[in-house]
Amino acid sequence: MKKFIIASVLVTLSIAASAQSDKYVAAMQKNLAAMDTAFANPANLLVLANNFERIANAEKNQWLPYYYAAFCQVNYGFMLQDKDKVDDVADKATDFINKADSLMPNNSEISCIKSMIASCHMMVNPMQRWQEYGAESNGNMEKAMQQDPANPRPYFLKGQGLKYTPEQFGGGCKTAQPVLQTALEKYAAFKPASELDPNWGKKQVEQLLAGCK
Repeated sequence: MKKFIIASVLVTLSIAASAQSDKYVAAMQKNLAAMDTAFANPANLLVLANNFERIANAEKNQWLPYYYAAFCQVNYGFMLQDKDKVDDVADKATDFINKADSLMPNNSEISCIKSMIASCHMMVNPMQRWQEYGAESNGNMEKAMQQDPANPRPYFLKGQGLKYTPEQFGGGCKTAQPVLQTALEKYAAFKPASELDPNWGKKQVEQLLAGCK
């Protein structure tokens, strides 16, 4: 009888855990599906960042909700017209990505977001902030490449940065093209670890390359 009770408890716990996992996956899928269209309206990125934060608060051991909250937050920062508000938005993204980092250290995808956040800070005043935030952005980009050489996203970020850097400072299409081509080749071979793991950027690389022809 005692063994039967223990077995029943274990089955019940297993079912509860499975239901919780299914709920988490469904919530993540719903918000990831909304991400593509969110870029058409920056305010929607903030809505998604808040949604991912709520998922993260409910799923304390999952790093991906914090990751996507940071991703949405920093992209909202890039799209802000009022530069006086950008630092606060980028700082919020830093809070999210640091929480993701504590759950999944030494992760290439997380280093990519850290690179983006530094670039976001830099774009408030590139001439004054390049030395600090440019170095931080490049450092995280290089770290992301080392952490996972198969990850195409640091190459996308590097190529994008080079394309929009003036030629007199070593940028432009001529410099960016080989890096973007490397990114595209890596995208062709890349397989995300799960349906929820990062898999963004290929379309943007194709657009950047098309703009260089």
